[in-house]
Parts: sequence; structure tokens; C-alpha cells
Amino acid sequence: MKFTLPIQIRFAHCDPAGIVFYPRYFEFFNTVIEDWCEHGLGSSFREMHMQLGYGLPTAHVECSFLKPSELGEILQAQLSLTKVGNTSLHVEIALLGPDAVQRVLAKMVLVLMDMKTRKAISLPVSLRQKMMPYLKEVLGTEL
Repeated sequence: MKFTLPIQIRFAHCDPAGIVFYPRYFEFFNTVIEDWCEHGLGSSFREMHMQLGYGLPTAHVECSFLKPSELGEILQAQLSLTKVGNTSLHVEIALLGPDAVQRVLAKMVLVLMDMKTRKAISLPVSLRQKMMPYLKEVLGTEL
């Protein structure tokens, strides 16, 4: 299963040529992750950080920019997981244009962190279970 989210390309996202200025994509990725946590996993970032006492910082990100996105377009963000480890998860976020052609692909590693100690902690079983439907099949084997 993939978590999907529409992203409206606004004037503030674009450079003078009317295409998305590439650093804005990283803001989109964070928005997708925040919305996935709230709507896909059932815990908003506010709840995670302020009440549960953990964060989900990005430890690694790589990104392929495949085709430009333009002002006024609505992209479809698709989030899936490729690995769920003890303290981390590997996330893929694909952004597709209105033509369903992939514009951007991000591969990220997020780590669950205790907000007080600022150290990695094990994913709680309840959170891990909520993540599993988003784990995609990789190379013919479920991870």
C-alpha cells in the first residue's frame, strides 16, 4: 500500500522560470512524512514530539530529479517503505505529475529518536505494526 497526497505547485515554490526550485522538493518530502504519520499511522508530529517524546529525523536522503514540475500543477506524492529496521525505516517518496509520469524520486532513511536523549530508540511494536502495510515488495521478496 502507498500513502498518497496531492501537492499543489504554488508561486512560492517556483523559480523565475516557473518551475519548482529544487530545494522546495525537500519541504514537500517533509510534508508527506508529517501527513503520513498523522493520517497513515495515527500520530501527528505534534503528538509524537510533545506527548510521546520522540522524533523522526532524516538521517539520509538521496533524490533523483527526473522532469521539471511547473507552477499550477498538482503532483501526486506516493510514500512507501522499503525497509523497517530496529530503529530506522527506509522511505521512498515518488512525485508524479498530472500526466502520471514520475518527476522526482527520493530515498530516505528516518530514525526514531528519543527527544530527551537525542539518541536512536527501537520502534515500538504498535508503531511498527502500523507501518507494515506501507512496506513494499522489493526484488520479489517482502522485507
